[in-house]
Amino acid sequence: MSQRTRIRRLPEKTRTQRAELDAILDAALVAHVGIVDDGQPYVLPMACARDGDRLLIHGSTGSRTMRLMAAGAPVCVTVTHLDALVLARSAFNSSMNYRSAMILGTASPVTDDLAALRILTEHLLPGRWEKLRPPTRKELAATSVVALPLTQWSVKVSDGPPDDEPEDLTANVWAGLVPLETTFGAPVAAPDLSPDAPGPSWP
Repeated sequence: MSQRTRIRRLPEKTRTQRAELDAILDAALVAHVGIVDDGQPYVLPMACARDGDRLLIHGSTGSRTMRLMAAGAPVCVTVTHLDALVLARSAFNSSMNYRSAMILGTASPVTDDLAALRILTEHLLPGRWEKLRPPTRKELAATSVVALPLTQWSVKVSDGPPDDEPEDLTANVWAGLVPLETTFGAPVAAPDLSPDAPGPSWP
């Protein structure tokens, strides 16, 4: 961990094991990508997938963010999973439980767009790549993939109960956790789906 990635606010929530970073990234479908263009910061949600020691991010070749990253502009990527609302006996001590990661660095274009797109597709839509038609040359030309090395990162996890002030413990106010979950719903067929198309095997 460097000075750039050292957690200063509530440092006791810092996690330093690489496996914890990998778990957060592997559970993520979206990363928020921050970049500066002509002095103006921009933060965009983008699809992501971890590939070993790098994070793959993809977008349109016409995207300003993708062009800047491919050109070597510094980038900050964050991923957050919200696990619970923490209801304390005061507004000040009410909070959230979460797992979050921040990655700093410089991205670079991948050398094999097709392989990278397969990794991204299988991460977002497991088992779908082999069932889909291959991307056309036009589609590949319109799609850009960059890789951000996982060398400068920090992980922060909040997972405890409410931390109330001693004088608040006698207040007649409910305190505890309200868990939050992201789940997949039942698939909804496209209106133009062929009636003999096989049912989905995902999720």
